[in-house]
Amino acid sequence: MKIETKTVQFTAPLYLESGRILEPYSICYETYGVLNADKSNVILICHALSGSHHAAGVYEGERKAGWWDGLIGEGKAIDTQKYFVISTNVIGSCFGSTSPMSPNYPSQEPYRLKFPVITIKDMVHAQMHLLSELGIYHLRAIVGGSMGGMQALQFGVDYPNLADDIISLASTYATRPWTIAFNKVAVEAIRRDPRFCHGNYEVGAFEEEGLDGLAIGRIAGHISYLSPDSMDDKFGRNYVNNDGLFELFGRYEVERYMEYNTNNFSRIFDPLSYLYIVKAINTFNLSRGYDSLHDAILRIKAKVHLISFSSDYLFFPSEMDHIANMMERNGQEYSYLPVESDYGHDAFLVELDKFESHIKDVLE
Repeated sequence: MKIETKTVQFTAPLYLESGRILEPYSICYETYGVLNADKSNVILICHALSGSHHAAGVYEGERKAGWWDGLIGEGKAIDTQKYFVISTNVIGSCFGSTSPMSPNYPSQEPYRLKFPVITIKDMVHAQMHLLSELGIYHLRAIVGGSMGGMQALQFGVDYPNLADDIISLASTYATRPWTIAFNKVAVEAIRRDPRFCHGNYEVGAFEEEGLDGLAIGRIAGHISYLSPDSMDDKFGRNYVNNDGLFELFGRYEVERYMEYNTNNFSRIFDPLSYLYIVKAINTFNLSRGYDSLHDAILRIKAKVHLISFSSDYLFFPSEMDHIANMMERNGQEYSYLPVESDYGHDAFLVELDKFESHIKDVLE
């Protein structure tokens, strides 16, 4: 599979939903497969909170594959022998696109808290500039899960003629208080960590030791991505062998797992990026800028394919049901696949066997 990673610099201003302007800015993106002559085989992949442009394949000298490698590749559901796949890193993220720790032009000092608040609509708007730069004006499909699913739906509403199909997994039409409350744990843990220094830390400050506040906040997030059944299956009530049961800080296996994963995460993910992306998720509302959710969804001309997961406690299946019911009443083209799963929200990243054939059928 042919993989190319590039960054495009934009000097034209990006007008944001808040009224502010981002100028200049850059977008990092990755492509897989080959673009055909009439550019009719393009699929856009949108990532979730902690994702990046690296959705598939393995970089030379590394072992870890892209976050959706099981779905994207030669002979897979999103077949790179047929399709030219573009995966972008959203603005605000810390993996190559313009973010809070990027230089605040013309200064070389990072934006830090001077970076403007970014919304899902802004992320989509920036990706439209990228597609235009690449000379691509129509997409075979847009696919994304969680925050990526939000972007896919936002594309459908804001740019009705862009794509033939939109596939949104484990997502919603508007972020509800339950999810915002989970995110609040991370926000406050980061803000109250003394080493966060009110956002005035140096570039690369946490690469070696991580930031405790981000690690703690990520634990809350990680709990919301799983489910009670998946934790029972994965950990049971197993205790760490070399920790004493009656030691105060002795750990169950689930505790050790949370420590290990979240500590590693806090070394590679920038805390300011985390705060800004969480803000984008919290403020997501498909109806904003339109008279109602009904009016927003009525704008969609693409065929919409919704996939929910029964044990998703972050974006509940009922939220996807609501979109499906509204599209049915409107007479719009859609499909809805409710997946039975014990894994939780992260099933869209893990249990590919439960929906990959559906995606393949949609694309074919």
